[in-house]
Amino acid sequence: MLFGKLLPREGNFFELFNQHGAYIVDAARAFIALIHNYPDLALREKFAEEVGSAERAADRITAEVHRLLHKTFITPIDREQIHSLINAMDDIVDLLQDATETMSLYDVRAMTEEVLRLGEISAKCCERVQHAVSLLPKISRTEVAEAAIKTCEEIDKLESDADRVMRAAMSKLFREENDVRELIKLKTIYELLESISDRCEDVANLIEGVVLENS
Repeated sequence: MLFGKLLPREGNFFELFNQHGAYIVDAARAFIALIHNYPDLALREKFAEEVGSAERAADRITAEVHRLLHKTFITPIDREQIHSLINAMDDIVDLLQDATETMSLYDVRAMTEEVLRLGEISAKCCERVQHAVSLLPKISRTEVAEAAIKTCEEIDKLESDADRVMRAAMSKLFREENDVRELIKLKTIYELLESISDRCEDVANLIEGVVLENS
């Protein structure tokens, strides 16, 4: 009994998830501001730096979760679920950073309507991810578990919306873009943005698993 009391317990995993989720939303909102203000180079650089700052902060949270996993014996949810969830969340903010850097490296000159639409869907997915994660500490309560599942379903729907926008964007791109270089640039950007919603869906699936096992 005394041995059990001396074992490291729980840590602050849920709080770290919340912090990481906040950085995901920060990065998503900065990214949306970047593409809405893309013609203004100064603002573009400002918002690109904000995306980078959020990504670096999220990386520190991810590293802290991994560190805690090594030193905490009793965790609030399954260890593998914690590991998979924080890594999936980190993939989201990494993709936001990748999209930001790719636009700069490829010297994308102007945003298309499809980039704006995919970016907006991605940002909505990120906000729903943050909300779903914030519910984890109280998922033993039926109403909270139901709210978490509903939020995950909203993410799934947004991911389906992104798929439809992506297919339409690719069709239009290959039919109407005559400059091969611009086609390659935009195709890459579209794929990165659609991947963000895919990773959000991955997080939603993991949270659904956590809810079903712990509610």
